Amino acid sequence: MRIVLEILLMGVIMLISSYLVPGVQVNGFGTAIIAAILIALSNATIGFILRVLTFPITILTLGLFSFIITVLMILMVDSMMDGFHTSGFWSAALLAIVIAIMKSIFGSLIKKD
Repeated sequence: MRIVLEILLMGVIMLISSYLVPGVQVNGFGTAIIAAILIALSNATIGFILRVLTFPITILTLGLFSFIITVLMILMVDSMMDGFHTSGFWSAALLAIVIAIMKSIFGSLIKKD
C-alpha cells in the first residue's frame, strides 16, 4: 500500500513541477505517473551503475556529478516518452531540483510507519 501511495505522490509532484518549471510539459496525470516510474527505474538501474563507475569523479565534484547523472536520466526518459518533454539540459536540471525539494517537503508531511 505504501508503494502505491509513493507512486501517486510522485505523479502529483511531477504534474506540479511541470507547471512550475518552464520548458517542461507533461500531458496529464497518467503520463506524470509513468514518467515518475521510468525516472525512478532508470535512476535505480542505469543511474546506479553510472554512479558506481564515476564514484571518484563524484567525490572530486562533491556530489555534483551524481546530480548530473540524475539530470541525464530525466533527459533519457524524455527521449523515451511522447507525453513528457523537457526543452533541454537546464530545464531538466531545474526539474530535478524542484522534484527533490517537493519530495522532501511532502516526505516530511507524510508520517513514516
